[in-house]
Amino acid sequence: MTDITTPVQTSGFYEGQNRRVAISVKIIIVALVLWASLARDAGDILMDIQSVTIDYFGGWYTYASATFMIMSLVLAILPWTANIRLGSSESIPEFSRFAWFSMMFGAGIGVGMLTYSTAEPLAHFANNPDVILGTTTALDHNNLIAAYKWTLLHYGLTPWGCYAIVGLSLAYFAYRRDMPLTIRSPFTAVLKADLSRQVGAVVDAAAILATIIGIGVTIGYGVNQLAFGAYQITNWSWLINDDKPSLLALALAVIFLTMAAMLSALSGIGRGIRWLSNLNMALSWLLLVIFIVFGATAFAGEMFISGLGAYLREILPMSLTVWSSSETETAQALSDWQSAWSVFYWAWWIAFTPFVGLFLARVSRGRTIREYVVGAILLPSLMCFTWFCIVGGTALDLELGGNANGSILNADLSAQLFATVNALFSPSWILPVATLCVVLLITYLVTSADSAVLVINTIVSGGAPNGVRARHIVLWSLLLGTVIITLLFAGGMDALRSVMIIGALPFSAVMLFMLGALLYAIWTDRSAP
Repeated sequence: MTDITTPVQTSGFYEGQNRRVAISVKIIIVALVLWASLARDAGDILMDIQSVTIDYFGGWYTYASATFMIMSLVLAILPWTANIRLGSSESIPEFSRFAWFSMMFGAGIGVGMLTYSTAEPLAHFANNPDVILGTTTALDHNNLIAAYKWTLLHYGLTPWGCYAIVGLSLAYFAYRRDMPLTIRSPFTAVLKADLSRQVGAVVDAAAILATIIGIGVTIGYGVNQLAFGAYQITNWSWLINDDKPSLLALALAVIFLTMAAMLSALSGIGRGIRWLSNLNMALSWLLLVIFIVFGATAFAGEMFISGLGAYLREILPMSLTVWSSSETETAQALSDWQSAWSVFYWAWWIAFTPFVGLFLARVSRGRTIREYVVGAILLPSLMCFTWFCIVGGTALDLELGGNANGSILNADLSAQLFATVNALFSPSWILPVATLCVVLLITYLVTSADSAVLVINTIVSGGAPNGVRARHIVLWSLLLGTVIITLLFAGGMDALRSVMIIGALPFSAVMLFMLGALLYAIWTDRSAP
């Protein structure tokens, strides 16, 4: 169960890497790029496939995500599993707790902290399942708690549990079984060596594709917000056309972020990535402090306590309920809402898990399972909810008090944070705060992208560090940027969303297998030190 071999080239361009996996993924990517570029109706076709996927697998996404979250927490609570150390009993963590948490949080949350800090609470304030069922009223005070409990569902224990279970499985086999730190390692626990190598190639390819798709959607949303932020700072008209970012602005932003991520990845995890992670954590706290001082702090505190309480009371029914469309208007509305929000989110988080989970495992040697779960699930959830309450709460308070006059609610999703800045601050403060938001957005996006590029190279090399070479970092960075630009031009964010919801499905099955392998290994190792 500890013997796993990933066939890698010993010479040539792919020296240190699995050529079959690398080439097969690149062929799929090139085929996708060519099809999206040449097919006039590529966007419509992707939307049709997305609809079929949600109809048949929306429930699967919901139940699978809930399972990962519940099992992560159970492993951290049970005394005989909680104290298992990810490594030998003498293992010492490589990074300080602040640097460790900063890197995990920066890689895991990315653009969501900025794009959705205002958009998510405002959207659910206007509509959510409680509004559809008639228990609360849209845009009314009695809907505030409901808006925040649904916000935390999408950024709380469930999504971070998806990350955590993959990272925990990889870390367990890497540091306690001395296996390579790669996605295929857990499969050796239940498969024979020859079969595991065959299945492993498919698993690695699925993980790389999911990573590219997941980070593609993240950067897609990020460059939309970056264009609005740049327009806020410079007032250059070519950045925005008809209240939407121009394709030129989006393409230039993707190119800039791709080059920055490439340079950061080339510097390695101990330098560029750690430095950027610490920087964006510091800038996050700075922006948060500014909103605490000038924003609706009392309102945010009330929402934090009430919203968190409602979320914890109702987490199981919210996580396990699947609404199916039927002949009734209410059922159809519930199903549409769940498809547009929850199912989309579960696919997004799952698409992120290959590279975030592997990244969490990479930086977590020496931590106990309980410490790992606290750092990978509980603290990030509280950080997200604090951020959403303070920043999003300020936006809600400005609208409820009449100070914003609908300017935030009616703004594009990617522009709502900057609309909040305009409504909250005096003219002399708008430019520096908006600039801080733009810089923070860039650091989050670059941190996510450079981590993804390094993880892709790690997967292709079978976990061997000598397989990660500069030429491959450059090539995968360029492929990532090309995919994003192509899909944005082919169908905008709808195309990116569709590819992600479709592409994340295979890896959700891989995750379930990894969970089973982890539980099996913990059980068989229960008498080991």
